[in-house]
Amino acid sequence: MDLAKKDLKYIWHPCSQMKDYEALPPIIIDRGKGIYLYDVEGKEYIDIVSSWWCNLLGHCNEKINDSIKKQLDKLEHVIFANFSHGPAISLCEELSEIIPKGLTKFNFSDNGSASVECALKMAFQYMHQTGKPRKKRFMCLSEGYHGETIGALSVGSMDLYASIYKPMLMDTIHIEAPDCYRCSYGKCRNTCGAECFEHAEKALEQYAEETCAIIIEPLLQGSAGMRIYPPIYLKKLDTLCKQYDVLLIVDEIATGFGRTGKMFACDYAQITPDIMCLSKGLTGGYLPMAITITTNKIYDAFYADYNEGKAFMHSHTYSGNPLGCSAALAVQKVLKEDNVLEKAAIRGKYLHQKLWENLMDHPYVGEIRNIGLIHAIELVTDKKEKIGFDPRLRIGYQIYKSALQEGLLLRPLGNVLYFNPPLIINEDEIDKAVERCMAAIRKIL
Repeated sequence: MDLAKKDLKYIWHPCSQMKDYEALPPIIIDRGKGIYLYDVEGKEYIDIVSSWWCNLLGHCNEKINDSIKKQLDKLEHVIFANFSHGPAISLCEELSEIIPKGLTKFNFSDNGSASVECALKMAFQYMHQTGKPRKKRFMCLSEGYHGETIGALSVGSMDLYASIYKPMLMDTIHIEAPDCYRCSYGKCRNTCGAECFEHAEKALEQYAEETCAIIIEPLLQGSAGMRIYPPIYLKKLDTLCKQYDVLLIVDEIATGFGRTGKMFACDYAQITPDIMCLSKGLTGGYLPMAITITTNKIYDAFYADYNEGKAFMHSHTYSGNPLGCSAALAVQKVLKEDNVLEKAAIRGKYLHQKLWENLMDHPYVGEIRNIGLIHAIELVTDKKEKIGFDPRLRIGYQIYKSALQEGLLLRPLGNVLYFNPPLIINEDEIDKAVERCMAAIRKIL
């Protein structure tokens, strides 16, 4: 039995209708290097989606490899309650230099959803312990996505992931999110005043007294189809949250560490949230790790004699894992020493130019939007009316299969194709990826 058949015998793959695997069996990857993956038959694939957005600096990055190997011979893991270790402490020191000023306390977990759950519980307990027990509910944006655990699903708004579980979910308040491509105000994201913010204003005016926190993906709603909205929206939200005493949680799991062109999306609006969630690129896509970072003000509400019952009784077995911390430290070193963000900014402009020149005139391409190296190509049946393809046609999925034949790993979000490559991609690799993408689109459309 070959590996693909063995895989299907045992493995239930994530976010998949397994019946699809009858026609498209799992591709068995043997190795990776840089932006490339190679299957067991030697076929090359450009990993243009960074293996679900986490591979920040390329596969098998030698500096990250070396850092993990050195740590492996010293300490693989240790309980993180009442114990600590050098890599975790050093990582907090390094991150303190780049995160928004005022974020000071680091709570480690092992994946993005866990980081979000930690943030929600932290916000809830903070309000309870500061004399505001009525503030129990959460606000979130429509089309938002924050993970797959029950709390994270509750503050998400995408029925694709959450609808079947609604009887299990918390009662949250959903605010209509910005949709700059189909703006109902007739504005442009680059010049508007975030007129759509009125939806958040109305929600906070009505529900602030019972709301402990609002959670958002800053500037980029990833799973919604790489929706991009302007920094002024984030700035306004920060101001209003302070006015209504509602905590602002920013989910930078997908946007952090240079993905949007700045180290964090919050940097565009020059804000400091109350709580920030990090994962994915934190370890360069090597090891599962997440951090929930907050302020002294929130931390102090939990600091008391044990018998007062104010401790944050939240834990994960692999919190602060030394191997993950070593990978994350190497990521920070590479980002600094190799001027990765500066080079990525140049290549982001180059990628936008190449996609615009080759695809914007296509009759079924409605918009090519970008922030940093992230680019989204929205497919429509009518460019003027901005009407998308019937989801039952699965046009994105058909192009995905076509792209695999061309040696390009796309992972469309409905009718949206996107590029979210490792930050180390170069111009030649961009040319090759765009050519393969165009060939795949031509076969289907």
